[in-house]
Amino acid sequence: MKRWMCACRRGHRSTMKIAIINTGGTISCVGTPLGPMSAQAFAKACKTLIDETIIVQDYPNTELHYAVDVKFPESSTGTLDSTNLQPTDWCIIASYILDHYADFDGWVVLHGTDSMDFTGTALPFLLSAFNDRGVTTAQLSKPVIITGSQLPMFHQGPNEKEPSALAYNTDAFQNFCGAIAAAQSGIPEVCIYFQNELYRGNRVLKTNASEFNAFSSPNYPSLGEYGIQFEILFENILPPPVSNSVSLDDATARNSAIQQLNYVAANINNFPVMQFNAFPAWYAFNDSTKTCSGLIANLLNACVASGIKGLILESYGEGNFPSGNPDNPSGGAAYQALAAANAGGVVIVDCTQVIAGVVNDNAYAAGAWLPAVGALNPADMTPMAAFAKLMILLTTAGYRKWTAAHVKTLMQTNLLGEMMSVNKLDSRVNPLLLANQTLAALDGSATLSNDPVAGPVLRDSTGTQLWAAMSPAPPANQLPGRLIMQNDGNLVFYSRYNAPMWATNTGVSTGASSMLVLSGSAGKPADLALLVYDYDHNAVTKTLYQQK
Repeated sequence: MKRWMCACRRGHRSTMKIAIINTGGTISCVGTPLGPMSAQAFAKACKTLIDETIIVQDYPNTELHYAVDVKFPESSTGTLDSTNLQPTDWCIIASYILDHYADFDGWVVLHGTDSMDFTGTALPFLLSAFNDRGVTTAQLSKPVIITGSQLPMFHQGPNEKEPSALAYNTDAFQNFCGAIAAAQSGIPEVCIYFQNELYRGNRVLKTNASEFNAFSSPNYPSLGEYGIQFEILFENILPPPVSNSVSLDDATARNSAIQQLNYVAANINNFPVMQFNAFPAWYAFNDSTKTCSGLIANLLNACVASGIKGLILESYGEGNFPSGNPDNPSGGAAYQALAAANAGGVVIVDCTQVIAGVVNDNAYAAGAWLPAVGALNPADMTPMAAFAKLMILLTTAGYRKWTAAHVKTLMQTNLLGEMMSVNKLDSRVNPLLLANQTLAALDGSATLSNDPVAGPVLRDSTGTQLWAAMSPAPPANQLPGRLIMQNDGNLVFYSRYNAPMWATNTGVSTGASSMLVLSGSAGKPADLALLVYDYDHNAVTKTLYQQK
């Protein structure tokens, strides 16, 4: 396994400037009962009790800056327990980072644990910009590390006006130090550091309320770990911006992200999204009279009437949700409530309440009806990630002039590592399609498979072959093979002996980071396309199949 050692321990820079943004949470609480310190009081305690005596020992070339001017207007102290954080507060954090992007090498965001998994998705989306293909036009190039703790950092006695010591035997100081180390790593992601593990921020769940290992990443491996030394598992990390022109280091790209964020901050409250758990509840139906009712339907109707724009279902198992009529789903009250919501413009996403695994709503009849009411499949995205992603996409649509179809496509597309890639190979992230592996159209109407006896073949949902890379099929002794989207822009199929057997011949010597994308639908509208897209130069370089 390949690893990176933390650069801060090897003296690769003379000075690393790290900004500490204290939003509140347990880590900066004191007193009985616990209450959040102001950012100024926390900064003073850190400088007095930690920076000069401890931090300088391990990080002599690190300069910490405490951002005491980040304040949340809801609170008299300017800091908040994360229970009370609103979507507009995500924008306050992101705005500080963008406004001071050129001043620092990384950021540590101190945050309460209750809603940290929501913020872990919101920040990367607020710090990025995309076109309607999901290709990045402004991208983070420096680490943003969110951390917190289960117990407070400092001890303050009942008669003391300010903290007098580090609290004994807590996770706070260790998480603080680990986050500072991660913030110096150069990882171009928003991450969460907790209990010696570094996770992708949009992949985590809070899974333990009473132990120090509060967070886990059920569907994606950790990005790093802190043992004797801090080590980064670089094969799990997102690649940096494809060029300087789309990096937030570039003033033009950063300004575009700032303008988008300003729009989102002003409008995000107009696009509320809610989560809705499947649960055992009463329902009744009469097929002969075509009448139906049910508690879940009543609640869904009430939610839609309140003005929600997005609905994250937390279904059972692989995506099963009670329709209100087991034998005839369309005759059920819940089905009809969701159908009415979809017709009214509410975007529905069918997540699972199970901690780990992938949604497959076609696995059971109890979930196979959901696409008929417009429910989108988020693959292995967590409900918290789906919530924050959908709210930000819905809000951004007004700024980017996206249609509802754009939003739904982007919602099911892996943009920042928040979900598995369903319909594309990316030369820098997941370039390989092995035998029997597949790409699928987002609505499931077509599949590109690496057939072990025929090579790459595109078929619709009826099994009808639409396209094949090689016809006739190559000799059996050359298969199975591998389909690779190379970083020079060439899509190549290699035999079992690593000999090239087929290629698009779209490669360029200077490099062309590219994607193989299966877009559109083989159903209605019939606009299925299989193409190679060079996102380094924003150009389609090869159309392999286009439905007419």
